[in-house]
Amino acid sequence: MSINFALNADQIALRDGARTFANTVLKDVRKTIAQYARPDERFYAIKPFFDQAVAAGFVKTLLPEVAGGSNIATLDFALAAEELTTVDVNIPSALFGTGLCVKPVAMFGTEEQQKRLLTDFAEDGTRLGALAFTEVTGGANFDSADPRFGVKTVATLEDDEWVINGEKHYTTNGTGWDGKNCHLYAVLCRTDLSKSAQDSLAVIMVPGNTPGVRVSGRLDTIGHRATISPRMTFENVRVPANNILGKPGDGIKIISTNFAWTAALIGAACVGVMRAAYDHALQFARSDARSGPHPIIDYPTVGYQLADMKMKIEACRYLTWKACHQYDQSKGAEHELAVMTKVFCSETCVNVVYDAMRVVGVDSYTDLHPLADMMNDAMCFPLYDGGNMGARRRNLHSIIKDPNYSSLTAPYATFGA
Repeated sequence: MSINFALNADQIALRDGARTFANTVLKDVRKTIAQYARPDERFYAIKPFFDQAVAAGFVKTLLPEVAGGSNIATLDFALAAEELTTVDVNIPSALFGTGLCVKPVAMFGTEEQQKRLLTDFAEDGTRLGALAFTEVTGGANFDSADPRFGVKTVATLEDDEWVINGEKHYTTNGTGWDGKNCHLYAVLCRTDLSKSAQDSLAVIMVPGNTPGVRVSGRLDTIGHRATISPRMTFENVRVPANNILGKPGDGIKIISTNFAWTAALIGAACVGVMRAAYDHALQFARSDARSGPHPIIDYPTVGYQLADMKMKIEACRYLTWKACHQYDQSKGAEHELAVMTKVFCSETCVNVVYDAMRVVGVDSYTDLHPLADMMNDAMCFPLYDGGNMGARRRNLHSIIKDPNYSSLTAPYATFGA
């Protein structure tokens, strides 16, 4: 028996299809959104590209089969994500945003909830979902054991309905395509502000057309220029009692599992951006002599830099593959490798894009090259989806200090032992 890193025929077809889609469809995203000054206008401008991603089947990969989806493995999704993000980060971000909404239902919802809440996405994949996670005061302490702190969005049970009040921001996709809310929100809240997160944290699904849900502000971002990050207000929002996933207190497990899924996949997005930067720097080094006698790739200073960049990219790619495989193997229960992937690959991505800029020189800081835009995209990776300092390293610290922690789980998947 051996460890096999070879892709099977289906994975090769998926990878090649995603590469073709990116190079033929997504290649026009950057110049399209450059025409617009406002973040909402840029986001709305990518809908035709997103529609083509839907037609290509990318949304259905996020959904369980019972709701009409194809539910592909996380590793397979990562193969596609790398190809897409090599050309554009905005369409994949919209896909991830919907994934953060639907995956909790797919993994923790009942079959009835999956059919009721997710079938709409299979029937019309252009619908958007959003995770309403981040409090306006920050999200790092969402699992606080002290009820005075952490999540303040509250859901009160009145008869057979949850009544939700609170504010969230960085709610990716939250505006929908028309500024009037997206199709579905997964809202992180507490069912009793006098109890700890361990006893009260919950994920409740809220349809976007529910009265009391509204977009109350928009944030502009330096990178991921067509990724919308609105502030959402939930004011006396009433949804059926059976829209809760699991029970109060299950929110920690649900959200941690959800963010482990994106953590592993962000590794693939980082590889995609690094790959694009590397390929640009390599082509520049091969063709430009900088007024000298030889293309600059002939000089060891440049050649060694390119070699170091490529080693980092390859290390990140295989760490991502391993993390995605292990996440699937454990059915979402094992988080250490996924979180390490998010931290390591995101910070490495910033370094590699900067190294590409150093190869090109000061021109890379202008619109003569795409590298400055890539750097703005790369800078987001360590900060979003659970910041590496406030959330992800804290997550790893919690895993490591657990009395049952084994340092062999990450390399050898000893969770099955």
